[in-house]
Amino acid sequence: MATVPEYFGSLVFDDRVMKANLPAKVYASLRKTIDEGKTLDLSVANAVASAMKDWAVANGATHFTHWFQPLTGVTAEKHDSFIAPSPDGGVIMEFSGKELIRGEPDASSFPSGGLRATFEARGYTAWDPTSYAFIKEKSLCIPTAFCSYGGEALDKKAPLLRSMEALNKQALRILRLFGNTKAKYVHTSVGPEQEYFLVDAKMYAQRRDLRFTGRTLFGAKPPKGQEMDDHYFGSIKPRVAAYMADLNEHLWKLGILAKTQHNEVAPAQHELAPIYTTTNVAADHNQLTMEIMQKVALKHGLVCLLHEKPFVGVNGSGKHNNWSLATDTNVNLLSPGETPYENAQFLLFLCAVIQAVDDYQDLLRIAVASAGNDHRLGANEAPPAVVSIFLGDELNAVLEALETDTPYEGIEKIQMKLGVDVLPKFSRDTTDRNRTSPFAFTGNKFEFRMVGSSDSISCTNIMLNSAVAESLKVYADKLESSKNFDVTLHDLLQTTIREHKRIIFNGNGYDDAWIQEATEKRGLLNYRTTPDCLPHLLDEKNVKMLTGQGVFTEAELKSRLEISLENYCKTIVIEANTMVSMARTEIAPAMEAYLTEIAKAAMTKKELDPTLPRTYETELIQKLSTLTVQIAARTDELEQAVLDLEQAESMEQEAYAIRDSILPKMCQLRLPCDEAETLTARKYWPFPTYGDLLFGVN
Repeated sequence: MATVPEYFGSLVFDDRVMKANLPAKVYASLRKTIDEGKTLDLSVANAVASAMKDWAVANGATHFTHWFQPLTGVTAEKHDSFIAPSPDGGVIMEFSGKELIRGEPDASSFPSGGLRATFEARGYTAWDPTSYAFIKEKSLCIPTAFCSYGGEALDKKAPLLRSMEALNKQALRILRLFGNTKAKYVHTSVGPEQEYFLVDAKMYAQRRDLRFTGRTLFGAKPPKGQEMDDHYFGSIKPRVAAYMADLNEHLWKLGILAKTQHNEVAPAQHELAPIYTTTNVAADHNQLTMEIMQKVALKHGLVCLLHEKPFVGVNGSGKHNNWSLATDTNVNLLSPGETPYENAQFLLFLCAVIQAVDDYQDLLRIAVASAGNDHRLGANEAPPAVVSIFLGDELNAVLEALETDTPYEGIEKIQMKLGVDVLPKFSRDTTDRNRTSPFAFTGNKFEFRMVGSSDSISCTNIMLNSAVAESLKVYADKLESSKNFDVTLHDLLQTTIREHKRIIFNGNGYDDAWIQEATEKRGLLNYRTTPDCLPHLLDEKNVKMLTGQGVFTEAELKSRLEISLENYCKTIVIEANTMVSMARTEIAPAMEAYLTEIAKAAMTKKELDPTLPRTYETELIQKLSTLTVQIAARTDELEQAVLDLEQAESMEQEAYAIRDSILPKMCQLRLPCDEAETLTARKYWPFPTYGDLLFGVN
């Protein structure tokens, strides 16, 4: 049996494979392209393509595909075989450098937000050599960017790579000012913690809401939920453990650094966390991870739910985006060191992040906006919709000392005393952790906790990289023109702290008092829903920054707003139509069938002995009859509200109508249906309950 080190990355054309299979000059040239962004010569591409094909075929591959991430939220792939006809009537296996570096999928059916007309079908995929090719289901998958015939980005990879380059450029300017001439580039690293639910596949198949929308639209509260806190970090059930073991093997073969796994807070909820890697690779790996999670689950008779809120009444799922900055010489620019007060370079990069989050809090909120995530944010299980930063006691004290020009006393390290001699002694960290903060500093990185579990992490990191690049650009412009670097640096730090300290909050983010303070006293933004925040993507300051950093064109921003609004509207319309269908064709008939049985029981009692009490039957018939009337009326109201959406004159207007009319009517319809579930005999209820789903996997 092979060990993990032996099979890790066995399906990846990684550096080990390239070094072993490419001529030395070709390998060196490709490394320069990967590490320094040098242009790739076609002769080098041909050599790489030939080696890549030989390796893939030797590992069982028969096809290749340009694997890309259109604006659909999932990945896309078109498979071509390696075969080419030979003169003797057979076939040979071919793959050219041209086929490696460029593809031409039909772009007409992918979202474009008006960047092209439907009849303008040509699109291009371009190889991203910084993200290794891999084999999946006998196809060589080549990570690529996707653009229109006119060159506009139609995906999430291209803007992400642009944002990384923008940040690299400005960060290097800062490093040079501090005398660092060795670093060749600065990259961001990300480790996304992925939360998910596992439910039994047979039960899933019986719920149209889960199949069509990814979440339950009906469901009464079960007798037990997460009240006992006994699932979090609890013993992993055998069926789930087998799934996790299988998942790890699949991910490790694909070179994905799956590290941590555990039960989460809600029943049937779990988490998978990888080791950090470069941001664009982390984004590719996370998309691949979500796909593999769902496929492996089916092999175990399970379904992996990635929706942000599959069940009401228990925690939803997020994806914590752990973000840091480092040089190619492995210097973490967000590491405070032993004496953060004296670490001027760290303090400048810290202030750049603080200013970026404050100046562009709207963009960070927009980056995580979706119909699913609206159910999760601010629900006392995830951060509020108000963006703030947690720094902790030590860094807070450092910034206060800088702001006021007072001596920094430092925080004494305290040795933990657990009262048992046999237990090890260790020093307590100088600051606690804050799980209620949207954007928390956790030692040498920031953890952005607002990302939804089904989201691509690209959107968040595009905005974060771009905003920090903008802050660093402002700082570099001032420092490069300064006649006294130390004085200008001190003033810059002090001014930044004074002007942006409103974004720093170390308290309870779930507290209603904080939301009031944040909005009324500090002037922070509180965009509670997706329609509230999305239009602000085109605010003048945001367009100016994102176009100025070369991350988006204005046309690309307009297209993304249109696509995001359309996706929000379509998602909720599908949910509303599913509710109407389930209420009419499943719930109401089940109630009527049970009512008939109860009525027959009452009549039987009366015929047997008119004096027998029939209070239970009579009251139950009355309750269920009242509920059936409510359900019928509210189903009609919801259906009509969906039809009325056709009158909306724009996608933005339709989104507001959904927020103000459709969603409230969906809630109103759910109430009597969930109450009816608690009154209807189990054998009549048409689909598995919350209790079945949440506690049905052993």
